[in-house]
Amino acid sequence: MLPYERFAFWKPCYQLALDVYKATQNFPKSELYGLTSQARRAAFSVGANIAEGSAKRGTREFRRFLDIGIGSLSELSFTLQLSRDLGFLPKETWKELDALRNHVGVLMWKLCRALDGDGR
Repeated sequence: MLPYERFAFWKPCYQLALDVYKATQNFPKSELYGLTSQARRAAFSVGANIAEGSAKRGTREFRRFLDIGIGSLSELSFTLQLSRDLGFLPKETWKELDALRNHVGVLMWKLCRALDGDGR
């Protein structure tokens, strides 16, 4: 088991990246280097930062990578909302992705609080 795989949010985080890649397959070709790429990079960044941060020494460094991942979740939220409003992403697909994105965010924030020693 790799270091990042020990966290409860790893599987939903990985699923989020898979689902975003699948959902963006049908975006217009004109958006390949725009919204398609941006949504995929943001979803990828969440998991990649968890993986990289978990391999670092110490809580402080790991916490910094979690912060970057949380920022990527926010970027993904904006990208998916814009994609929905432009008609590239069906409303139902957006709801599913946004619910999963939110779930991952809640789990990441809980870990951040625990790492900060404030376990609420």
